[in-house]
Amino acid sequence: MPRINISPRRVNRTSTARASCLLPPASRLLHLVLFLLLTAHCSMLTVKAANWTRQSTGTMSWLHGVYFLDQNRGWVAGSGGTLLETTDGGQTWRRLNPLTKDNLRDVYIANKTIGWLVVERDLLKLKTNDEPRTYLLKTEDGGFSWRPVFLNGSDVNARLVRVVFADTDRGWVFGESGVVFATRDGGAHWLRQASPTKYLLLGGAFVDSAHGWLVGAGATIIQTSDGGTTWKNGNVRDGAGARFTATSFVGNSLGWAVGIGGRVFATIDGGRTWFEQRSNVDVDLLDVKFIDASTGWAVGSQGTLLSTRDGGMHWSATSNVTSHALERLFFVDQNHGWAVGFGGTVLTYSQAGAPRLKS
Repeated sequence: MPRINISPRRVNRTSTARASCLLPPASRLLHLVLFLLLTAHCSMLTVKAANWTRQSTGTMSWLHGVYFLDQNRGWVAGSGGTLLETTDGGQTWRRLNPLTKDNLRDVYIANKTIGWLVVERDLLKLKTNDEPRTYLLKTEDGGFSWRPVFLNGSDVNARLVRVVFADTDRGWVFGESGVVFATRDGGAHWLRQASPTKYLLLGGAFVDSAHGWLVGAGATIIQTSDGGTTWKNGNVRDGAGARFTATSFVGNSLGWAVGIGGRVFATIDGGRTWFEQRSNVDVDLLDVKFIDASTGWAVGSQGTLLSTRDGGMHWSATSNVTSHALERLFFVDQNHGWAVGFGGTVLTYSQAGAPRLKS
């Protein structure tokens, strides 16, 4: 076993992560604890007062998706075709018209002109059995007009729930029965990828066009290092009964996944092996976002807001800002974040003096 030299002044994260893969499982878990505590040290020195406040949206719709290009311009999407836009960080929200009353499950905005919506139809409103339950909407003029995009060859009964893009060209949409579609040309063509699971996929993250992870029911965590040409199952230790809803990664090695019953799991080897962390809550967690290796947030039912400053070794709850379920999180940097959910709820996060994320 190679010797790992850890200096109190500087930690080589790359070599540390590589060396950890050579450790046996028990030692690897201890190594994870040491690594996260060390990376948390510098982050905690700059933590200042932070708070979440509610923004007025003028809607009671259930908001399922949120996306911001920068600290000012963002979009939220939800039930009944609700699509709102802000150009001032959420101080004011303006309703857009996506030309549908169907539920908007997710939103991705590539730039000031191009954006995507995942749209779910009400099964009771389908006229024939051949109509797809889910489709996409694309805008190329900043949201003024939208056109439907249907995925050829998909199971018409399969429900697609999320869309994730690594850049303007490479994207993935996924959902029921392990269905995964990918595009390499900005959505001009979508092709189905072979998936190793038949479970519902609920969350995903890509750090570049090659490395990505999808999570879902049945303790499912799958990962790819070739853009989805091949997917491999992760080993979720003691994960029986887990239903994962979201995942977040910092680089290609450090990741977290959250799910029902307050369960949180972490990996330091790129998703091959996952170990459980203690969240200290038993409510369903619906989304997670890590800003760096130390600082992360998770949200869920009953207005749950959790934060960690040490990579998930300790999670603490923020005092109640809302009792409504919070479904999605988005951060553009350490000082600007949003959480959205039931009843038209939009919360904004501010932290004085925090450094901005590098683009």
